[in-house]
Amino acid sequence: MDFLEFLSCACIVFTVGMFSTGLTDLKKMRASQSADSVQFLPFLTTCLNNLGWLYYGILKRDRTLVLVNTIGASLQTLYIVSYCHYTKERRRVTSHTLAAAAVLCGGWLYFSMLLPPGDSQLAQLGLTCSVFTISMYLSPLTDLVEIVRSKNVSRLSFPLTVATFFTSTSWTLYGLQLQDYYIMVPNTPGIATSLIRFYLFWRFTPANQDSPSYNLLQI
Repeated sequence: MDFLEFLSCACIVFTVGMFSTGLTDLKKMRASQSADSVQFLPFLTTCLNNLGWLYYGILKRDRTLVLVNTIGASLQTLYIVSYCHYTKERRRVTSHTLAAAAVLCGGWLYFSMLLPPGDSQLAQLGLTCSVFTISMYLSPLTDLVEIVRSKNVSRLSFPLTVATFFTSTSWTLYGLQLQDYYIMVPNTPGIATSLIRFYLFWRFTPANQDSPSYNLLQI
């Protein structure tokens, strides 16, 4: 196995593991028969992100991207359907889902019908996916500022932080190996935000505490 194949396997294992953390929310919804304690928008935005990268992987003929994002989009769809089943705010959820579907259809029409196939199509799609991924990685920064103010890391998930760090690192190295900056660049913020979270765990978790003050399974 060469280094690129090793990175491909690492990307698949770590990314699928990260996507699977949503199964905890699914279990919680089934147990309580309610979606009140679960956030919906992360499922929706992650699904859009997966579908964008899936299309990029298809155009680029990258089996790693195709496999990971097919699994990711399938899991996010499962979470979305489950949330719609258990939520009491179906009108709000439906409107958000329809808006996301409209964005998805508009994006597909633009990249498939208006742009000619080739390098320009791949470059614009890669840039769009990169910007969207970077915004997703940077969106929790406001929560991190609040954690610094409160000196309480109970809102963070340590396992998810570990998964995000290894996932981001794997994809960054994978993109570097392929010389694909659309894969490499958007994953570097994931490394940075994970390191910030590690520091917060070290800084605000008491050394003599028997049980962790942070949430092991959720953000």
